[in-house]
Amino acid sequence: MRLRSGWNTNPTTDAKTIGVMETLDGLGYITTGFSFLLIAMVVFAHSWYVFILSVRSQAVPSVLALVHDLLLVIILLELFRTIINFLKTKVITLEPFLYICVIASTRRILTTGAQIAYMEDLSDQVFHRYLLDLGANVLVVLALVVAVYLVRRAVPSVVS
Repeated sequence: MRLRSGWNTNPTTDAKTIGVMETLDGLGYITTGFSFLLIAMVVFAHSWYVFILSVRSQAVPSVLALVHDLLLVIILLELFRTIINFLKTKVITLEPFLYICVIASTRRILTTGAQIAYMEDLSDQVFHRYLLDLGANVLVVLALVVAVYLVRRAVPSVVS
């Protein structure tokens, strides 16, 4: 068979080529998934190491930094779990990404709150910027929660 572009096609060769490409695609997802898992483990270990070293001298900032880093670990693990689900089903679903965005926005809210609490010279202008950032992230979280609700309502869940 000859295509308009001038390429000759052979169904057997095309099937093999597509098979190789699908295999490489799967390997790409697998290596990316393991990378997310490895990064999550490194961040987890480093976060606790830094926390243990700094908690005695600065307890509250150390706890806030640990929570911030652990939320990043949760985000990375959610990405890892999403890749596992994709490899099982070959379907990418929206809901895990919505959860990741909720966690990321919550992480930003906590970071913003911690930064405001420990600023020594906080001008009105900087305070208003932080409030706008905080308000925007709260609105993002609310919009994402509504989106999760709508996705769950629209897509019937599969009981395993």
